[in-house]
Amino acid sequence: MENLAKTFDAEQRKRRAKKGTGTNRVFAVNDISFDVREGEMFTLLGPSGCGKTTTLRSIAGLEHPDSGVIEVDGRVLFEGRDGRKPHSVPANERKLGMVFQSYAIWPHMSVFNNVAFPLQVKKRGERPSKAKIVEQVHRVLATMELEELASRPATKLSGGQQQRLALARALVVEPSLLLLDEPLSNLDAKLRESLRFELKRLQRELGITSIYVTHDQTEALVLSNTVAVMKNGNIIQLGRPREIYENPNCRFVAEFIGTTNMLSGSVDSKNGERYTVLTADGPLALDSAVDIGTNQDVVVSIRPEAVEVHLDSRAGEVPNEWKGTVVNRAFLGEAVDHVIRVGEHEIRARGNPSISIQPGTDVFVRMDPAKLTLVPVD
Repeated sequence: MENLAKTFDAEQRKRRAKKGTGTNRVFAVNDISFDVREGEMFTLLGPSGCGKTTTLRSIAGLEHPDSGVIEVDGRVLFEGRDGRKPHSVPANERKLGMVFQSYAIWPHMSVFNNVAFPLQVKKRGERPSKAKIVEQVHRVLATMELEELASRPATKLSGGQQQRLALARALVVEPSLLLLDEPLSNLDAKLRESLRFELKRLQRELGITSIYVTHDQTEALVLSNTVAVMKNGNIIQLGRPREIYENPNCRFVAEFIGTTNMLSGSVDSKNGERYTVLTADGPLALDSAVDIGTNQDVVVSIRPEAVEVHLDSRAGEVPNEWKGTVVNRAFLGEAVDHVIRVGEHEIRARGNPSISIQPGTDVFVRMDPAKLTLVPVD
């Protein structure tokens, strides 16, 4: 993907809202570029309206970009530059697989026929023999653990089975690239969690190059080799899931990827990668490779799991110990969250479920400098 741009003309909407004139171009995708390595799961992550689905649909040929280049496996699918008439391969000739949010399963067909259909409608010269179609369909159904349901009407499947059927139909054509548009969002929480790992296993075993679109941060962290966080049509940060979670490059990414405590302050001193940041409730020591000068405003991102809660003090022995009072707690099953009032701030700490401290109790919070993240002010 190179310099992809897609705009929508919002002139009529502007006229209705303001009764004015003129043009107002809205960027759905704003000059984005990225590479997807063979065999990896690449995820476009962001809130609604950030441009992730428009990007995916542009790759599929369901949207027509204004400019840019889309190339898959050495084949140019779209190219538009310098106002010239763009070159665009029709969607049905791109040889890509796509799984939609709604699955788009044909209700009047059986499981077998749903999967066989993409092979049956191929051009005569590319269409496999009937025996080959049967072989390919049964192989994919076996991979998806749907072989015993081959003759069942598609409408008689559970939500999880329909999701696997949609995936089987996309895979049967052996696409060079698989596109997935929030395929798990219609499932209940427990099924969604189990299918995340199933998708990850299948993608790894089959080695399919995939682009996945989601607004679910956990989904992106579990499934992806690479994550591109999007906002307002732009890619804000691109990297490995752990890198983005532990080292967000801006406040938006830090707050969007999981839960975090955000403390504002300014850089008081710097010694190598060890910073001292002054906040309203005291100094914080932290380690960061980000190059920020003294006296500059910053934000310190502190994940709840990086906050330790103790009833005793070790002031002077350990850095970043603050005194506070528990104001709330929540049992999450696998963990307990405590909300601790420290001066002007409320800090969330996440710890072992066996430790539960009564609200109103005075405690001491400790924050390891290596687990804090320095984020430049946007």
